[in-house]
Parts: sequence; structure tokens; C-alpha cells
Amino acid sequence: MVFRMIRRSLIAGGMACLLLVSPASAQDVKPEAAAASSATLTLEAVPETEWVSLFNGKDMTGWKISKKSDPAMKWEVKDGLLVGSGKAGMLYSEKSFENFHFKVEAKINDKGNSGQYFRCSENPGFLDGYEAQINATHRDPIKTGSLYKFDKTYILNNAPHKPDEFFTQEVIANGNHIQIFVNGKKVTDIVDEKGQFKKGHFAIQQHDPGSIITIRKIEVKELPASK
Repeated sequence: MVFRMIRRSLIAGGMACLLLVSPASAQDVKPEAAAASSATLTLEAVPETEWVSLFNGKDMTGWKISKKSDPAMKWEVKDGLLVGSGKAGMLYSEKSFENFHFKVEAKINDKGNSGQYFRCSENPGFLDGYEAQINATHRDPIKTGSLYKFDKTYILNNAPHKPDEFFTQEVIANGNHIQIFVNGKKVTDIVDEKGQFKKGHFAIQQHDPGSIITIRKIEVKELPASK
């Protein structure tokens, strides 16, 4: 799968843009197109009043356990928090989405691993659709903020948060343009040239028995459908 990626970071006194391109796919990158698209997708562009909550803090209304999950996987609501533990599996949304701004407030335990999936099929399994990684200290070197994919992975090797610490991860997916923000900072900006996943469900991954994923909020702002 061919990707292009732009990462932006703030520096004192102004904004500097650094273009990071996988050498194998450099010929497929069109920086000016990505920059123009990116300019229209910012966190500030989403008024708080337009967010729709997908977790009510009481039960798992609107969510289903994937049939591909291990029977020993467990999801429960405790003290207003959605908690995943036990063996591997997925909790996925009943509704599917095309273009969106998808936000979770979550924490992952020390040595734990999870993922914020989007554009998945019904009853998703591992690597079904796209995954925004959730991982602070798990042995997997791919950390929170990375877009985890089949053939190529653009990765963050250092997590932008600590284990057992709540953080916000936001995904903006508009057509084949995917951006990931952690605690308000853009960490991944990719255009999937093949655009394999155009629409699908959201999902939260329970990775393994040593992982405990805790979700405080799940929200979405839908964007106009692709033409």
C-alpha cells in the first residue's frame, strides 16, 4: 500500500513544515495537494456543539462485540468508564461512517496495547480497516498516534503520553486523507493512494490478557460524504 505522510510541529516564533516521505513511494507524493487538503482539516474547525457522543457512560448501547473475538474477552462499564480486558477481540459500533472526526479519551495500562479502529467491516478482526495505535509501553515498538497498516506502517517509537494516563486521540478521515492528533498535536498525516477502506464501523481493540483499555469518551463529528 502506498502512502504519503506529512508531520507538522510547532517551533518557537512560528510554524515550520517538515515533509516526511517513504523512499519507496516518493514518486507518488504530491506535496501541494496534501498541503491544500490538510489546511481545511483542523481541530479548530470543529465546534464543540457539533460533537455526537457514542458512549453514554452507563452501558454499551450502540456497540457490539465482534463474533471474531475470543470468548474470554471482557467489556464492561464501571464508574462511567468503558473498560476492556481479557483475551483478544473487538468492540465495534453499530453504525458505520464514511468521512469523520473521531475522538476518544482513553488510557492504557503499563505494558498494555489497544487500537482505535475506523472504517472496519461488521464483526471486525485484527487489521480490519485502519487502526490508530494505542500503546504507551507495550513491547510492540509502534506507539500511540501511529497508523497501523498491513504493508507499511508509519510509526511513532515514543508514546506521547504515559501509561495509566488519560489522553485524547483524534482521527480525521476525509476520503483517503487521514490525520491523527494526540492531545491536540498532529502526529500523523497520510494520504492512502489506494484508498482501500472508504466507509465502515468504528472499533476498539482488546489486544491481549495483559492489556486493560479504559475509555472515558467516544465522540464523532461527521464530515460531508466524498464525491
